[in-house]
Amino acid sequence: MDQLSPPASDASDDERVAVPSTGGRKKVSNKWEKADGVKHADGAIPDDYVTRTLEREPPLPPIEWKNVLSEIQWVSATVLTVTPLLAIYGMFTTPLSWKTFIWSFIYYFFTGLGITAGYHRLWAHRSYTASLPLQYFLAFMGTGAVQGSIHWWARGHRAHHRYTDTDLDPYGAHNGLLWSHLGWMIVKPRRKPGVADISDLRRNSVIKFQHKFYLPLILIMGFVFPTAVAGFGWGDWRGGFFYAAVARLVFVHHSTFCVNSLAHWLGEASFDNKMTPRDHFITALVTVGEGYHNFHHQFPMDYRNAIKWHQYDPTKWFIGSMKALGLASHLKTFPDNEIKKGQLAMQLQQAHEKQEALSWPKSSNDLPVISWDEFKDESKNRPLVCVAGFIHDISSFLDEHPGGRHLLAARIGQDCTSAFNGGVYDHSNAAHNLLSMMRVGVLDGGYQLAEKEKVEGEVEKSEINSSLLNDDLAAQVSARKSVSSKATAYVVPGQAYHIDKRAELKANVRDKSGKVGRVF
Repeated sequence: MDQLSPPASDASDDERVAVPSTGGRKKVSNKWEKADGVKHADGAIPDDYVTRTLEREPPLPPIEWKNVLSEIQWVSATVLTVTPLLAIYGMFTTPLSWKTFIWSFIYYFFTGLGITAGYHRLWAHRSYTASLPLQYFLAFMGTGAVQGSIHWWARGHRAHHRYTDTDLDPYGAHNGLLWSHLGWMIVKPRRKPGVADISDLRRNSVIKFQHKFYLPLILIMGFVFPTAVAGFGWGDWRGGFFYAAVARLVFVHHSTFCVNSLAHWLGEASFDNKMTPRDHFITALVTVGEGYHNFHHQFPMDYRNAIKWHQYDPTKWFIGSMKALGLASHLKTFPDNEIKKGQLAMQLQQAHEKQEALSWPKSSNDLPVISWDEFKDESKNRPLVCVAGFIHDISSFLDEHPGGRHLLAARIGQDCTSAFNGGVYDHSNAAHNLLSMMRVGVLDGGYQLAEKEKVEGEVEKSEINSSLLNDDLAAQVSARKSVSSKATAYVVPGQAYHIDKRAELKANVRDKSGKVGRVF
């Protein structure tokens, strides 16, 4: 069906979606289902619906220059090409008054809200409840945007969310920026969109009214009404038509189309990078607040697109204002705790990417294990010190030590764990990181064994006879054997924690196989 053509009957809608067999499985009712007799389009689809459909229903051939004319959807293509040409002609032949400019902007904004607050967040996602007057207002404004009936628009959008970045997505961004922005409306889709249930929309009196009278309504709200306001208001009939009707329509068209295209390409994956939707202020600016699209795809039933006070989301503000006036209620928000989990998951992935780009010290598993005696012998030929059970070669740092070379030179061949962790100076995290990069081995038995042997060696060299070792000296020796709790508990950064990587921070998926054709 053409994007902008008059809607067909409700009965024919399901014929244009991919609904495969259920594999012989019968739908079994249970006590949790409502016994309302409503038939749901997706009520009996198999668990492997997407895979089964893609395998069993071959797509149409790719679009090429030789067959492009036969593949064009002429109603949509005509509207999307004639309106910009008319707008350009009007700009060159019709002066723009301030009153007409202001009215054009106001009507652009309200017809945009008809799509974002009405078609999108109210009817496609049921993110809040609107009173009957508000529903009619949004339906009329959305009709003025000339983007199909609510019935048709919401069905396609629900399919987009359910099958995002698959070939059952009616405007999948994985097929390219041009395809998701315009191509899917100008030419026939290569596949039928995936099945999506709209039984709730079929029962809505406002939607049924708009669907039935869609053609005259788009002429009235899209062209007659904005022209008449400028004409009767301040006598600018020509400006009302070319600016408030035609040029405004071009802007509101591409504002909405950017949600399908730009919002899947520009920005960051703030909550999940599994699919293409992204968050960006520029997209929000040109789409009446629909630019925080990664959030929206993660939490589609939330009435908000932007959750921070400073983020631009006039649609959210409009819905909130309607609630304050008693015209809207039951505004749905996702639990803040779960939203923060999504943000944290992405922050950890980004931290992991940064961690992977850094050089970290060798693991103890990759270093040779040497005894205390071997360490002492080797220290005679090269400047080695022991800290926290690791042997470090400090030759490159002797002359760079802030405290002077003499402090390091005096401790070569010794266990410096206590001195390094506050006995002489409580070194910074940066010092720990730098020292860890100088590892050359692991002490057999760890630093506590080394400390014990060190103390025992000093005692043996002393002139104090073991028989004269009094209680005070024994207490001193015992105190020297103890190692600070900070040194014992210290773990070198990079080993103290581990970030589980959920997925690669991937760039937007792009189809390079030419499934929709070289043209797009």
